[in-house]
Amino acid sequence: METLEKILAEHAFFKDLEEKHIRLIVGCASNVRFDAGKPIFREGEEAHQFYLLRQGKVALELYAPERGFITIETLGDGDILGWSWLIPPYTWHFDAKALQLTRAIALDGKCLRKKCEEDHDLGYELLKRFSHIMEQRLTSTRLQLLDIYGART
Repeated sequence: METLEKILAEHAFFKDLEEKHIRLIVGCASNVRFDAGKPIFREGEEAHQFYLLRQGKVALELYAPERGFITIETLGDGDILGWSWLIPPYTWHFDAKALQLTRAIALDGKCLRKKCEEDHDLGYELLKRFSHIMEQRLTSTRLQLLDIYGART
């Protein structure tokens, strides 16, 4: 039987994280599901969790006046969704919508922030890992903007 601890320990995002840190993280984890077409979060809302996507597809979107929603990136199985729980003021910077039935592990950001304050090694490890995700999302956003505005002459 797969446990949350086993799933997290074997996931690439948590690779080489100390076993004690995995145990701390599991205490903040739960299974969730999102139906197709349903929003997961909206830009500007409070961000108090992140998700390890296990099955399904999620669109990260940005709203642009006169253009509507622009998909910045589509995430799927194994991807991490959400980094805004880690950086004050803890609000989402994009919208996220399930494109199909999506199953995920939700990790409670408030719970994790508390554990990171108590164990700075855990906090530093998570910050390094999420910094990489933030860089990827900024690159995706940049490429989308170049595609949208670069085509105009």
